[in-house]
Amino acid sequence: MQREEQFSCGVVIVAAGRGERAGQSAEGPKQYRTIGDRPVIAHTLDTFATWPGKGPIVVVIHPDDEELFASARKRMARQIELTVVHGGATRQLSVLAGLEAIAGSGVGCVMIHDAVRPFLDHALLDRCRAAFERGAQAVLPAVAVADTLKRAKAGGLVEETVPRTDLHAAQTPQCFRLEPILTAHRSVAASGRTDFTDDASIAEWAGIPVVLVEGSADNTKLTLQRDIAMADERLTRRAVPDVRTGNGYDVHQLVEGDGVTLCGVFIPHDRKLSGHSDADVALHALTDALLATCGAGDIGDHFPPSDPQWKGAPSRIFLEHAARIVRERGGTITNADVSLIAEAPKVGPHRQQMRENLAAMLGIALDRCSVKATTNEKLGFVGRNEGIAAIATATVVYSPRSEH
Repeated sequence: MQREEQFSCGVVIVAAGRGERAGQSAEGPKQYRTIGDRPVIAHTLDTFATWPGKGPIVVVIHPDDEELFASARKRMARQIELTVVHGGATRQLSVLAGLEAIAGSGVGCVMIHDAVRPFLDHALLDRCRAAFERGAQAVLPAVAVADTLKRAKAGGLVEETVPRTDLHAAQTPQCFRLEPILTAHRSVAASGRTDFTDDASIAEWAGIPVVLVEGSADNTKLTLQRDIAMADERLTRRAVPDVRTGNGYDVHQLVEGDGVTLCGVFIPHDRKLSGHSDADVALHALTDALLATCGAGDIGDHFPPSDPQWKGAPSRIFLEHAARIVRERGGTITNADVSLIAEAPKVGPHRQQMRENLAAMLGIALDRCSVKATTNEKLGFVGRNEGIAAIATATVVYSPRSEH
């Protein structure tokens, strides 16, 4: 049997708590609070979703949190199959509900993890699985206690200094052979005891030997409001900006007429541009450039030339539609650049108005809009005054919440 099949671990994510110490929030309990532009639990689930050693994943939620979890689940970077069950009145009972849901799935071991520890990584999960491969029955990630510990009396007076030698702070995921820990949890539930603070203590009570593995200093539990604020700052600071650039190109034939429309400006001329709409080659190219930044097709997909409603239509309709699509998908337009290639008419006298039009259509500052023009040095169809071409570039910064 291959290594990953033999030691594929089921996962129970405990997310049924109310998190009173984190204070009240319109976003709900702390596992649904936003850090790095996504809910805490979405970050946690993503780590397991992308780990090769995972088996089935069970998420234990509070009965009142169905909608909150459904919304958070959509924010996962990778959508995978999950089993969702309701928790009990205590964490201990919630874990038991998760273990019962994963029983019979075929996995031999299970990882039990707090939803509000979003900074675990694959290296930690690999260390836990490696301990199983060496024959462990229960695995506890932990970090050695570095602070000096004091025991206090009533009233806050220090009674003694507690030696920190061999003391460790327990983390999750706490990992177990499935059948022994399920049996232990059932026995504890039957006994009526509710004073166990974690699953490793239940394993100890049941006589299951627990092996320590190196935890992670980053694998902190978000308990208080300030923990959530610090986590958000940490993720925001390290986030890589999602900057995208789209390019567009368009060309229209020149035919007999009285003027051309470029960037929404009508310029008198002895010819006009042929097209189904107003044939504004500049706005058509820029529309395609914007759509390209979010993979939304091209201008023909949204405004087919065969559709009679667009006959003679002003091309600003197309550009504003593309800008709206970009914004709906979390994009902020930061720059628009258009290069016109034509022998005539002269663009220079109209450049300022063209830039102002672009700024108004896109809802951005004038200094973020550029219009340039050049000739084709009498070469090709442009050089023979048979048509006008445009090349456009759009730069858009997307929010992390824009998942398409």
